[in-house]
Amino acid sequence: MMGEHTDQSLARRSRMVSLVIAGTLITWMLIQLIGKQIGLPGRYALLFDFAAIAALIWALVNVFQIWRARQSTEG
Repeated sequence: MMGEHTDQSLARRSRMVSLVIAGTLITWMLIQLIGKQIGLPGRYALLFDFAAIAALIWALVNVFQIWRARQSTEG
């Protein structure tokens, strides 16, 4: 019973991380494209770059935590 709840929790967390990664990359690409077309200053593009990097670092930390949790439940 407890293992099933943990698996569901990890699956839900994995889906959230995948959505954050996909959403971040799609949003970042759109901002880069639209920014060039409207002449957005480079400092704003850099701000969006840092925001995307922060989101991807968050996702990487969560992927590592999910991986460690799966390792502990298997062994």
